[in-house]
Amino acid sequence: MKKSTIWLLAIVMFTAFFALLFLQVKYMRTSLDIRTQQFDEQVSRSLHNVMRDLEQDQTRRYLEQDMIESENRYSQYNQSQISQNITSESRSANTRPDGSETRIELNRTEQSLRPQQQRESVFLSPNPGSSTISRTQYDMQQALSKRYLHERVLLDEVILKIMSRASDEPIEKRINFSDVERYIRSELAYNGLNVPFSFRIVDFNNNVVYSSTGFSTKQREAVYTQILFPNDPSAKLNRLRVYFPTRRDYVYGEFSFFIPSLIFTVILLITFIFTVVSLFRQKRLSEMKNDFINNMTHELKTPVSTISLASQMLKDESILKSPEVFRHVTGVIHDETKRLSFQVEKVLQMSLFDKQKATLKMKEIDANDLVVNVANTHVLKVEKLEGTLDIDLQAEESTIKVDEMHFTNVIFNILDNALKYKKKDVPPELMIRTRNEGNKIIISIEDNGIGMRKEDAKKVFERFYRVSTGNRHDVKGFGLGLAYVKKIVTDMNGSIRADSELGKGTKFIISLPVITQK
Repeated sequence: MKKSTIWLLAIVMFTAFFALLFLQVKYMRTSLDIRTQQFDEQVSRSLHNVMRDLEQDQTRRYLEQDMIESENRYSQYNQSQISQNITSESRSANTRPDGSETRIELNRTEQSLRPQQQRESVFLSPNPGSSTISRTQYDMQQALSKRYLHERVLLDEVILKIMSRASDEPIEKRINFSDVERYIRSELAYNGLNVPFSFRIVDFNNNVVYSSTGFSTKQREAVYTQILFPNDPSAKLNRLRVYFPTRRDYVYGEFSFFIPSLIFTVILLITFIFTVVSLFRQKRLSEMKNDFINNMTHELKTPVSTISLASQMLKDESILKSPEVFRHVTGVIHDETKRLSFQVEKVLQMSLFDKQKATLKMKEIDANDLVVNVANTHVLKVEKLEGTLDIDLQAEESTIKVDEMHFTNVIFNILDNALKYKKKDVPPELMIRTRNEGNKIIISIEDNGIGMRKEDAKKVFERFYRVSTGNRHDVKGFGLGLAYVKKIVTDMNGSIRADSELGKGTKFIISLPVITQK
């Protein structure tokens, strides 16, 4: 698959995943806002109804008090008026045109109970006494009208008293706190909110008059305020504050099914990212393997060609007559065979990377001694190139537990690379140092070679990776040497890193735990 096709699929899938996540998050936020608004509206409606109930209770209480007082006043007033009316009516009914008096006994109670008969007697009876009955009924209607007007005046007085007198009384005398709690619970249940709450009442000076258990102001969004008796003067307004400790749980209660959906979407996104990264790594690995096969073909072809040519020369009888030429040809065959064996051994090192951990024969050795032995082997190569190889052994604790053969190969590979990637026409300068750092020994190998970029220094330990210059490699190889070094050091519980600067050289730093002598 082409890299452009992989990129196209990755972009499409990333866009789809992020669009899905965006829609899910947006829907969750919208649902959360709706749920919060719904809760706020239900609470506000409930508290407003509680305020109205408290106002009605106060008004009813004042009305009952004033009605009792007005009934007492009116009963006295009504008795005096009725006695006056009865006296005047009796006098007019007992007086005839000839001056004689006739006693007419009229029961006022029966007259009020039989208004229809009275009205009929007024229109049908030619008796002069019917006019007296009509007059009495009229007077009673007038008395009822006066009573209505009197009651209306009393009602207006009660309203004025409530408006002027109620705000002067302390809030604890105007309301019953147990009724407040009962009203709040009833109104919340009526609006569909069966949630726990606690409340507090504060006066116009913001002093707490009453507070139920559990009230808290830490969660400001969970505290709702309602003005009690809003018709009071603004300087004397009392407030009811209700706290809902489970408000957050109520609002987020319906989002439990969103969480698994979001988690599965994130898992799919992570899996897809891992898959895309693996595709690119496999693509790059495939390209490196192709380069590896090309390099390996060239590296193996050269010694085979040299050995073939040398063997053909040995068939010439004249060469047998010259011992020097014969030794030279056999030496070439020996060197190329050794070179070929070395290349085959490097290819066989690839099997190490298919195992989780290499099979190592660990034993205790002195790191300083091992460094000196390897350096002595490379001194002749460095001197051939007119270079120098210095050693600075500062580590006092140098006993380490490693596989001697593999760790020797590690140092060899680093020194070989230092000589391969030296600057042209510049003598190589190599420095090997050892020092202690805590319970570890630090082995650094530094050169003055061509160096490399920081991006290449991070990838140089990967399999088949080789720093390229243009369309060709300056030095033939398989890209396995430093990958082998990294794996061996890691399997020995150590670490290695490369510090390099292009054009100035490279420094490899190996860190291994030391064995402290008791």
